[in-house]
Parts: sequence; C-alpha cells; structure tokens
Amino acid sequence: MDDDKKLEEKLAKLEECVSFQLKVLGEDVHREGLEKTPIRVAKAMHYLTCGYDMDPAEVVKSAIFKEDYSKMVVVKDIDFYSLCEHHMMPFFGKAHVAYIPDGYITGISKIARVVDIYSHRLQVQERLTNQILQSIQDVMHPRGVMVLLEAQHLCMQMRGVQKQGAITTTFDFSGEFEDPENRKEFFRLIKN
Repeated sequence: MDDDKKLEEKLAKLEECVSFQLKVLGEDVHREGLEKTPIRVAKAMHYLTCGYDMDPAEVVKSAIFKEDYSKMVVVKDIDFYSLCEHHMMPFFGKAHVAYIPDGYITGISKIARVVDIYSHRLQVQERLTNQILQSIQDVMHPRGVMVLLEAQHLCMQMRGVQKQGAITTTFDFSGEFEDPENRKEFFRLIKN
C-alpha cells in the first residue's frame, strides 16, 4: 500500500472517531459550524503526531561533519508543542539543548528537528527530555549532552487544579555535563 493511500485511510478513521465524539457530546455534526470539523481535527491530529513517522537518528546523521571543535554548542529557545499522553491536551514551551563535540558537529537545525520529532508524539515532558538527549548522544557520541525543557501544560491550566502560568522544568545531562562547572556554564548561557 502506498503512503498516500495509508494517509487517506488514517485520516478517514480519525475523522470517524471525531464525528462519534461530537455525537456523544450531543452535537449535530451536520450543522454549519461543525460540518468540516471532523476532517480538520483528523488532519490536526495527524500533524501533531507526525513524529511517529520520522527517525530522529536519520535526521542527525544527515548532517554530521568532522570538525576540530571541543567547546560547548548551545541551541536555546527552541519552541516546541506537544500533546500530553494522559489527556491529549497541549503542552508547550522552550527547549534548550547543548552538546560538547568529540570530533564531530551537526547542523544546528538538526537539533531543533530532533526536538520537533519527539514532541510530535504523545508525550510526557520527562520522557521527551530524555529522548532528545539520548538521540543526540547515541548518534553523535559527543563528550556530553544537556537538555532542559520549560513548559506550560494546558491539562493543568484548563482542568484539574487550574493553575495558570505554572511552568514545569525538566532536565537531563550526560558525559562532561556531570561536571557542575559545565552545567553552570550551560545555565548561564541559556539565561543570557
């Protein structure tokens, strides 16, 4: 089966699910404002979960270059958007990623792409943080990687405890970032 046919089938199934949900909620799926909502939601869900169809390792491998550079490389303020796997509600924020090369660098856009790929899956912030780190560590084998995510979770703001403006911070590090001085430098650089 070709990719276009698979996508058509996937969207049709998602559209059917959304129509069913709207009916259960007591809505008329044929009223003017809702007629195209099921397909729009289906397309949105496909986009928001397209990370399942991508390989972050291949993205990083596509732009690895031999380079004699051994200082910290930081890509900060990478916007990300994801869906929490517990309520399928958005969480979003900024990712800050650093690595210390060991003979090889990658195109800086590839770091942002890794964040995008993993965030376009149903997630929890803790796993997302670790997956970004592991992907870069496993492909590039740098001397160290550090990832920090800061996010707002709509599942916490719109339902449940309803705490507006709360920020959740997660971080993970490996290799030379075990050294507190390197972590301190990372935090200094992302705050500037």
